[in-house]
Amino acid sequence: MNSEPLSFVDIPLPPGRMITSDEGDGEQQTLWLSDGPVSAGLWERIHADHASTGLWPLLLDSRDPFDTDFRPWGAGEVFPERMSSPDTHDPAELLAKWWKDYTAHDEDDDVLSPEERLAVTAPFGQLWPGLASSSSSPIDPDEMAAEYAEHFASRRPQSRLGLVAAATGSDALTVAGWDGPVNYDNDTAKFSAVVRGWEQRFGARVVAVGPATLHLSVAAPPTTTEDAQLVAAEHFAFCPDNVWQNSHRNALAAYAERLIATHYWEFWWD
Repeated sequence: MNSEPLSFVDIPLPPGRMITSDEGDGEQQTLWLSDGPVSAGLWERIHADHASTGLWPLLLDSRDPFDTDFRPWGAGEVFPERMSSPDTHDPAELLAKWWKDYTAHDEDDDVLSPEERLAVTAPFGQLWPGLASSSSSPIDPDEMAAEYAEHFASRRPQSRLGLVAAATGSDALTVAGWDGPVNYDNDTAKFSAVVRGWEQRFGARVVAVGPATLHLSVAAPPTTTEDAQLVAAEHFAFCPDNVWQNSHRNALAAYAERLIATHYWEFWWD
């Protein structure tokens, strides 16, 4: 049975339904999901009304565009009951710990030697360089988010609309019970805490989410090689597959160059 998510939403919504976790007791509704694809324009209108509705819109992608269950969302494969609160995590501490873990020598690694492994994260090697400084830009973060939503919807026209009762896009990831990085950590609140920092420092906005992907607009990306390398280090700690999927030697430095003046960040966990 189709239902509207909340009575005070003034914008006409397409048919949709509330989603609950298939592991829960059936009482905790995590998000509202449209029954079919939506336009980027609808995402923009709902996003602009977030302050009054408290609903954060997400463009949601599925594992398989031909999957009638639209997994994981439509099948209830979301797990809010597993998550802690983003408020309980310090993003600087998280990133430093993850960096240490992912740059440590792995005796079971039969692909990279210790020297080659260190070369991946050059110029930093195993040394965590600390957080990148905030960036400023005359671009409005919400206008950039709307522009990126249009770009994403054109690439993934099968995307559906998800509405989550959350104060920010970073919080929406946890509230919705998304577990995209589960192969690295099954507590999405930790990733929400890091994204919250990016919202504050770079004008990032959560626009779209897939089963194991995350798509952010960025109003104030790094503009120099030095700044981009520091941001790239944060990205590696947050999602090492972004860097590991590239050629190994100097992969971080090459990845950093692509971040300069780029207004979207996309993450994929293997």
